[in-house]
Amino acid sequence: MRGSVAEALDRLLDLLNLEQIEVNIFRGRSPKERVQRVFGGQVAGQALVAAGRTVAADRPVHSLHAYFIRPGDPAVPLVYMVDRVRDGRSFTTRRVTAIQHGQAIFTLSASFQRPEPGLVHAGPMPDVPPPAAIERTSDRLARLLGEAPEPTVGTPFDLRSVGPLSVEAERDPSLRTTQNLVWLRVDGELPDDPLLHVCLMTYASDITLMDTVLLAQGLSFQGGRIQTASLDHAMWFHRPFRADSWLLYAQESPVTHGARGLARGEVYTADGKLVVSVVQEGLIRMRSDEQA
Repeated sequence: MRGSVAEALDRLLDLLNLEQIEVNIFRGRSPKERVQRVFGGQVAGQALVAAGRTVAADRPVHSLHAYFIRPGDPAVPLVYMVDRVRDGRSFTTRRVTAIQHGQAIFTLSASFQRPEPGLVHAGPMPDVPPPAAIERTSDRLARLLGEAPEPTVGTPFDLRSVGPLSVEAERDPSLRTTQNLVWLRVDGELPDDPLLHVCLMTYASDITLMDTVLLAQGLSFQGGRIQTASLDHAMWFHRPFRADSWLLYAQESPVTHGARGLARGEVYTADGKLVVSVVQEGLIRMRSDEQA
């Protein structure tokens, strides 16, 4: 098991190690596994890598705003074009466009800031059991379904849901909730590269957000009754953190309407520091009986 997790981490780190083919042009790829479209967290993480490669290391990213325009084709490379919008005394701005088949499939704007002192406050972390007291989500799904579905298979992320899973809420309406608390970490040791830790959290942030919307509706990806896709994604990075240490991803879904669902999350370190805020809107369409 440890070998397969280590191999999964190596594969993910390799995906995030983009090839630079010109001054502001980078090339990425998708995993070899057969999937219908590129995972949103992957293209967001790769785009942030491309942006970060054009910014001085002493200016960490503090925010990103992204739009998913077209489904990504996992069979062909992704070309990331970086626009150096601004290099100021305190802030640096980059705009990245991911291109496939000659068309933009994704855009990201990211802002980087020179560290400086300032006022400090943050809300408290929810009171939850420690990760050691919670079953791995992959093991839990395997017990419920007979096998663990994607994206929990072949991933280097250790995910542990504090409350009910969407597949459980689909079977039992009393378990429906707008809250989704998940412990997560990269299951392996990472180098001391702040940009890498941020890009890995960007990747992981897309794994459970749409599931939070489904949990409120008593639906699941396993039910075959829905079509979903990420529409836009925004993140704010408040403090440094390590993706290979436990992080609590406290998510909620305040509204679903017009075939769209909104989810937001706050990420805390194990000692209670708020380090990341996330908001995403996703498409949710019910399939007809003929399509399901």
